[in-house]
Amino acid sequence: QVHLVESGGGLVQAGGSLRLSCVASGRTSSAYRLAWFRQAPGKDREFVASITWSAGITFYDDSVKGRFTISRDNAKNTVYLQMNSLKPEDTAVYYCAGSQYSGRFNTQTEYSYWGQGTQVTVSS
Repeated sequence: QVHLVESGGGLVQAGGSLRLSCVASGRTSSAYRLAWFRQAPGKDREFVASITWSAGITFYDDSVKGRFTISRDNAKNTVYLQMNSLKPEDTAVYYCAGSQYSGRFNTQTEYSYWGQGTQVTVSS
């Protein structure tokens, strides 16, 4: 079992920045990949970015490419999401997720472990 705890959300003006953190505990060796998903009010949860624990291979949704950066600190069992040039449409609850599999990085069903989420609100 892998336990994930997110932090770093908040209220920011458009064009601003935030950095989210996700600390993993438990059987972290079983997690092949960690990812960030988000869910805006009235919308389905969607993939944002992912990174593999070992090699640090990253993937991004097109909507955040060039603005968001995912990274990890293996020594701290922590994954980060640096969000720059934030837009009002980035407003959502952001979830950290962990997967044991090397399959489809952007598919929610590939992820067995989920955090409780952290709210990000971008004002215009």
